[in-house]
Amino acid sequence: MRMIDPRFRRLVVAAVGLTLTGKVAFAGDANSISGAGATFPYPVYSKWADTYAKETHVKLNYQAIGSGGGIKQITEGTVDFGASDAPLKPEELDKAGLIQFPVVMGGVVPVINIAGIKAGELKLTPDVLADIFLGKVKKWNDPRLVQSNPGLKLPETAVTVVHRSDGSGTTWIFTNYLSKVSADWSKTVGGDKSVAWPTGVGGKGNQGVASYVQRISGAIGYVESAYATQSHMNHAKLKNRGGNFVDPTDDSVQAAAKGADWTHAHGFYMVLTDQAGAASWPITGASFVLVHRQQKDADTGRAVLRFFDWGYRNGGAAAKELGYIPMPTSVVDQVEKTWEKDLKDSGGQKLWPANKQAGK
Repeated sequence: MRMIDPRFRRLVVAAVGLTLTGKVAFAGDANSISGAGATFPYPVYSKWADTYAKETHVKLNYQAIGSGGGIKQITEGTVDFGASDAPLKPEELDKAGLIQFPVVMGGVVPVINIAGIKAGELKLTPDVLADIFLGKVKKWNDPRLVQSNPGLKLPETAVTVVHRSDGSGTTWIFTNYLSKVSADWSKTVGGDKSVAWPTGVGGKGNQGVASYVQRISGAIGYVESAYATQSHMNHAKLKNRGGNFVDPTDDSVQAAAKGADWTHAHGFYMVLTDQAGAASWPITGASFVLVHRQQKDADTGRAVLRFFDWGYRNGGAAAKELGYIPMPTSVVDQVEKTWEKDLKDSGGQKLWPANKQAGK
């Protein structure tokens, strides 16, 4: 997996709000926007916000509090946009008066702390991964693990499961995948932003999960791929639908993302887990932004759209550097057509396309 410049690591580890200051550059627009929600896209939002503030003098305050918190805050109207890795179904969007759109795609990664086992050495099959998190696999030298890892010296260390304690889109992606590959998991636990975990200890955010995994010998948890890369955590290979053991690389996440048919995804409701393909990373997901269909403050609404338009058009390189897959141009065009069609101010006027900055 690609190593990331250490200066970005602080953006992830902080997992708190980022505030950038400046003065307004767009006539009539708000000089600041606020968002809250998923920790999954926090690194890329932070990087985009830093550059965007320098170019436009508009500031972003984003609180990485988990997808559940983001959905709650945008529904209650306490932020200008919410962020969730668990897409809302069309009927949920309609009920809350929201639209959603995908911003970036990435992977969720099983991370381990097993003495003598390096990154990418441990191979996990889908059924064994599910049974580990069900508490059925007690030791790392379990016969099923030995069978899929010939030649690897697995210790008799107890398995400690680490999971998220907060409502999390990362959890939604992970448990959605486990529900697809394990009938037992689907029946007993299911997939959601928060579930009744059969075993293990809970940590808040990617940072909390990573902290426990790094401290506990024999631990296994799950974090988003950019966080795993930047924190130098050991990951496990996973067997995908194509029958191949793959690493969570840019190419394998991209391979999974290629299977996404966004054109026929009503309300941009799209689940990317367990995609077909010989090279696909099986636990892949998109991160979504949620905004109200009718904007009480048109200037702020336009400022939010301008920020994400800038991210789509100018932030691809930064997203890739941080381990994300940018949305294809065809999808961006679909998203912005939805903005034009569905987003209105309190007087029923369109918010998009907004006038471009003078001189641009």
